[in-house]
Amino acid sequence: MEDYIDLYSDTHTRPSAGMRNAMAKARVGDEQSDEDPTTIELCERVADLLGCEAGVFMPSGTMCNLAAVLTLTRPGDEVICDKDSHLYGTEAAGVAAFAGASILPLESRNGIFTAEQVRNAVRPKARTAPRSSLVSVEQTTNFSGGAIWALQELREVRDVSQELGLNCHIDGARLFNATATTGIPAREYSAGWNSVCVDLSKGLGCPVGGVLCGSKDFIREAWQWKYRLGGAMRQSGILAAAGIYALDYNLPKLGDDNRKANLIWNIISACEHFEFDPAEPESNIIRFTFAHPKMQASVFAKKCYEQGIRVRDIGGNYIRVTTHLDVTVEESRKAANVMADVAYEMFRACQ
Repeated sequence: MEDYIDLYSDTHTRPSAGMRNAMAKARVGDEQSDEDPTTIELCERVADLLGCEAGVFMPSGTMCNLAAVLTLTRPGDEVICDKDSHLYGTEAAGVAAFAGASILPLESRNGIFTAEQVRNAVRPKARTAPRSSLVSVEQTTNFSGGAIWALQELREVRDVSQELGLNCHIDGARLFNATATTGIPAREYSAGWNSVCVDLSKGLGCPVGGVLCGSKDFIREAWQWKYRLGGAMRQSGILAAAGIYALDYNLPKLGDDNRKANLIWNIISACEHFEFDPAEPESNIIRFTFAHPKMQASVFAKKCYEQGIRVRDIGGNYIRVTTHLDVTVEESRKAANVMADVAYEMFRACQ
């Protein structure tokens, strides 16, 4: 089906005509020689938004995370993160395959763990144990339903990590969605962390890319890992121009995406057959399961798709709905009504 309302992921956004025009007109040079002016501008702007000294443009958020781990750990180390995090479950075990590190996944509510959990997870030093060396958090959470870490919670995890001698990284793929909801500047969330990355190809609507930020020394080493991983480019300004356009025109629209998620939730929450987790959307993601045990997420997603609405079955009998700039308010309302109708239909079939 080609004509559907796509709420599967904000990665399904497509570059607008204005963004394509900016890409076509980009000033370019050799990125590997630090001679691409557009890429340099993008990295400087993102680093400034995050309160960091420097940044490096990567082909993807996944490479941002991997380069951060490679820079902040050594083989045989252990990374602490949430069990549903992108780093753990959706990056093809890159941490193990390339960094030679293991992951200790934490059980949490909506992807947000506590400083005390970090303290308890750190292993005593022993010749037979991996070395706890890095803590990674997601802001906002991804498969845990778009929850937003409170600033105090983030700082407590950061502080206990540093107290115990661990580095700390923020996977900020949707960090700007958190800022759009709370009004807290992104630099406040990332202050004091060793590294933080943002994704350009989600709510910001770019076709590709992410930016990893940190100190100048950190970025110098991360750049080398980028090269080793095959992520270095030449005239990357054509891609970076999309990021600059997104900062100028799409960043201010992230609040609209969050409001569209609330619109959908307001409609479907009136249907008693859904169970939401989190109870209300905090950003542009809604996650829900079903009140009746016979109602299956895979069937729900299929029936919605047959009626022109694409949502995502994320496992565990959960559905994830993600709003973005390519879905209008009216389309969001239509999608919500279809989802509610499908739920009622499935419930009747269970009787």
